[in-house]
Amino acid sequence: MSPLLLYLHLLKATATTFAGLASLPVLQADLVAHHHVVTNQQLNVSIVVTRSTPGPAGLYVVSAGYFVAGVWGAVAGWAAMVTPALSAVGLLRFLGRRADHPRAASAIQAVVLASAGLLWVDALPLGRQAITDPLVLAILILGAGVLATRRVESVWVILGSAIVYLAAASLRLVSGL
Repeated sequence: MSPLLLYLHLLKATATTFAGLASLPVLQADLVAHHHVVTNQQLNVSIVVTRSTPGPAGLYVVSAGYFVAGVWGAVAGWAAMVTPALSAVGLLRFLGRRADHPRAASAIQAVVLASAGLLWVDALPLGRQAITDPLVLAILILGAGVLATRRVESVWVILGSAIVYLAAASLRLVSGL
């Protein structure tokens, strides 16, 4: 896939979704299911890299672009990520004064809910592939429970999960690493 075509696919994903990982279903459909240029495993790795480093949640499109076309794919991913952000400046100027209007607020809420639904639709197949043993499932359940019931920064849950899994792997309790 050429970097230009990759940019257009990534731009479609980033421009038609309104939150970091919400573009995941679009990328999974285009790059994994339709064009077969990345795998679900590579998308999972892209997300892990993004969630493990500072920056926006949508940064995983850069990693996904890299998996498709190397450095030029990463450049295409970066360009696709910043294009909507730069166009948002004009939109903010236009909508900024109208955001409190009931119709605008309802439209914004509908977009947020639709994005959340899209994320769930694609997160389930990726999650099924990532759950490789009972320990990973236990970490998933415990981490989700902590995030749902406590006011804890997600970075601490991610770090704790990594430490638990690395400890279990070093003790050869799981077959990872």
